[in-house]
Formats: sequence, C-alpha cells, structure tokens
Amino acid sequence: MGASSRAGEAVTTADVVVVGGGVVGASVAFHLAEAGVGRVLVVERGRVGGGSSGKPIGGIRAQFSDPLNIALGQRSLAAWRAFAARPGADVRLESTGYLFLLGSAEEVAMCERAVVVQRALGVPSRIVGAREARELCPYVDPRSLLAAAYSPADGNALPPAAVRGYLRAARRLGARVWTRCAVTGIEVAGGGVRAVRTDAGTVRTGAVVCAAGAWSAAVGAMAGVELPVVPLRRQIGFTGPLRPLPPVIPFTLDFGSTLYFHGDRSGGLVLGFSDPGQEPGFGREFSREWLEPFRAAARRRVPALAALEVREGWAGLYEMTPDRNALIGRAAAPDGFWYATGFSGHGFLQAPAVGEVVRDLLLGRTPFVDVGPLSADRFRAGGGSPRPEGHII
Repeated sequence: MGASSRAGEAVTTADVVVVGGGVVGASVAFHLAEAGVGRVLVVERGRVGGGSSGKPIGGIRAQFSDPLNIALGQRSLAAWRAFAARPGADVRLESTGYLFLLGSAEEVAMCERAVVVQRALGVPSRIVGAREARELCPYVDPRSLLAAAYSPADGNALPPAAVRGYLRAARRLGARVWTRCAVTGIEVAGGGVRAVRTDAGTVRTGAVVCAAGAWSAAVGAMAGVELPVVPLRRQIGFTGPLRPLPPVIPFTLDFGSTLYFHGDRSGGLVLGFSDPGQEPGFGREFSREWLEPFRAAARRRVPALAALEVREGWAGLYEMTPDRNALIGRAAAPDGFWYATGFSGHGFLQAPAVGEVVRDLLLGRTPFVDVGPLSADRFRAGGGSPRPEGHII
C-alpha cells in the first residue's frame, strides 16, 4: 500500500500517534504532517487500508439530511476532485451521481426537506419524478416509485488508492507508518496521555488520535475513554462482466429497503444491502444469506436485477454508533486523547474533511464546521443529544 513498516525504524517519541491506518487515519496523518505538526506516527494493527478502507469502490456524496453531514460531505467532494494535485494521487473519481429511490409520501417529504438544506449549502440536488429516475437508471421500475432524489455531483472513487495517496504524501512530509503493529496500551499520568504501548515498543507522546474504526472502543478503553462503537459486517456482491454491458448509472439506492447498486468499472455491477438481520461482531467472511432480502427488494424496485448471479463478493465492517453518526472530537479526560471514528459507513466519503477538522482541533484552530455536536459525550446523560440523519444505508 506504499507505506513503511516499522522495520529498521527506531521511533521512541512522537508528537502525535494516529491509531489506525485506514482512510480516516491516513487523512489525519497527511493533514497533520502537511501542517508541520512534527513527528507523526501512524500505527496500524494489520496492513494499511486492510479494514473497511479495503472496499474496492466507495461512494462519495453530500446528500444527507443533517447540515453537519452535508458540510462534511461537500467539503470532502471538493477535496476528492483536487486529490491529484493534493496530496497527489489518482483515486479514479467518477461523478456518476447518487440517486435515492423514494416509494412513499413520507420518504418524499423527508428528501424534499433535505434538498432545501442541501441546496442552501451548495449541493446541486433535486427531486425528480419517476420517469426521470428511469432515464437516469434504466433498471428502475418507475411504477414502483413516487419520486427520487438526485445529485449529479456525487459519485464514487477507490478507497485503497486514497489510503496509498494520503500515506505516501504523509511520509514525504516526514510521517512514519508502522504496519502489523498492535497498540497494546495507552499510558496516562497526571491527567494526560504520556505514551502508547505497542508490540514493537513504547512510544512517548502527549497526543493520540483514535481512528481505529471498528476497533475504536477497545482503543478508547485503554485511555479510559468511552467510544460507543460496535462492529457490524456489511457485504457487497459483484456480478462480473455482463452482456450486454450495463449503462453508466448513478450510485442508486432504494431508500426504504437500503438495496443499492452501481457500476463496477469492469462491465458489471456492484450489489449491496444493509441486512437488518446481521448481528454485531468482527467476522468479515463473505456469505450469501443477504442475497435473499436483496432480491426481494430488487423485485419491487429494479426487477431486472433480481435474478443476477453474484460471482464473488467482499465483506467489511461498519463502525456503528447508536445514532449512526460519527464521533469526532477531544476527550474531556485524559488530556491529549482525540478521536475520529464511528462513521457508520460514511468514513470514506467524509475522510478528507475529517482530516482537516482534526488537524485544526489539534492546532487550536477553528475548523470550517463546528463538530462539537459529534462529540462522544452526546450519548451521556446531560451530554447533548443524538444527531438526526435520514440518509443511512
């Protein structure tokens, strides 16, 4: 993945230790190194991008209902478009758009309200009729729809390429990356972080950023910080090349069922579904039990896809929080513990903006958006309130 291992690197002190080498941790490391923070060390328990960021294709969008998520998505879309220049890598961005299929009056009303907020923040989204939805995505059965929500500015890119690009740039700027190196403890004394223990040795530091994805609860517990993150398997299937070749379509989602599909860049389709029967856990093996509810939903909305063969698949972990919104901020105690995790499936699309926000928080700057409402304290009694978000898959 273009990152250095710990071999031959005698690192005993760091200004910031980033725990997690996925796209969020990589973005944080790049933004910190670019800002001249000092000695930045990324510690990854496996290989970089080996968790959720290993997904072959990731959607990027600003179509949300919460203004905070819209702002993070919109800022990140701009960064993805400029990624070739900064940090300097090709993430194979495709602006194919996102299309949310709406089958009830309640769904239409919710998305109409969301579009008003989105457009006020610069997102070129709109509500389209069933006929136009069919024109945008010929697989759609317009008789099953009332309307759809569409933004042509959304699309998809390649998460592994993003991780490589961020970490290569971070290393050029002096950051170090340790792979296959587990964090085994965080030393706290005098009310602050003092060191990170790893199976390669102890690194003295006064600042830790937890970007450990599905493993974040355990990392937080090492410092006495409660991060309510639960791992949940999510799976996608690949049809392989189809004949005739599929048309170029938006990233298309059925709002009510969470069925989604889009092109795979190789003449086939990617199929996905958030199986409500999936139990939390760290299992990442690919299985096929979710295809039955996927096909049932497809028969209602996109019948041409219901019988497609899934030739292979991929499974990864969503890092779920109770309200399915991210945790971003600084722990009240100990001093020096920061976190950017719990994205519940939105980590890749929000990663550029999150890296920027964490950089500014660490440097005492005012970020472009107030992420205070995403504090982990919102789940404590009297600590705030859960965030609303309707655009969940």
